[in-house]
Amino acid sequence: MEKSENSGLKISLEKIVFAFAAMIEYGDPFTSVHQSQVTRLACAMAAEMNLSSEQIAGLKIGGIIHDIGKIRIPPEILLNLNPLNKVEIEMVQSHPQLGCDILAAVEFPWPIKQIILQHHERLDGSGYPKGLFNEQIMLEAKIIAVADVMEAMISERPYRPGLGLNKAKAEISKNKGILYEPEAVDACLRLFNEKGFKFAAV
Repeated sequence: MEKSENSGLKISLEKIVFAFAAMIEYGDPFTSVHQSQVTRLACAMAAEMNLSSEQIAGLKIGGIIHDIGKIRIPPEILLNLNPLNKVEIEMVQSHPQLGCDILAAVEFPWPIKQIILQHHERLDGSGYPKGLFNEQIMLEAKIIAVADVMEAMISERPYRPGLGLNKAKAEISKNKGILYEPEAVDACLRLFNEKGFKFAAV
């Protein structure tokens, strides 16, 4: 009975999370599309890395709302066509902490809040919001980080055209082991180079 109750709880949490994702889409469709594309790549990378089904389930949930904190940032900043000033950059960089704060009272069977909080951290400590180093960052957040960079560079944004797959691959290759988890980079490159992975057309 307990196993059945746990399964039901996970299904209910998934429904809540997808409701959050729909709420984000209402305010900022670019963020919503980004989250779904990042989630698809991150889960494919995790499978390529032989992560457990439970870890992949957590990645699916964490990925689909990893930018939920952006709902607290004014859209005129998120969709600004001009370079952001220092204060605006700091506001955008607050979104991982804001996302974690939004979900503070929600208990997940996966480390969702940590994934959200850490997905912009980098191995060398240059990331945000905490400036964590390699061993301080959980693997799922490292996977989201690589998928996030790939999607952000490849896709168009209101303020710039897409930079293309080759530039995105060059970025993660150049900074493998410096900014990005080597195993995650290798898995990502295999998916694009050998297994025909493509982001869905939007």
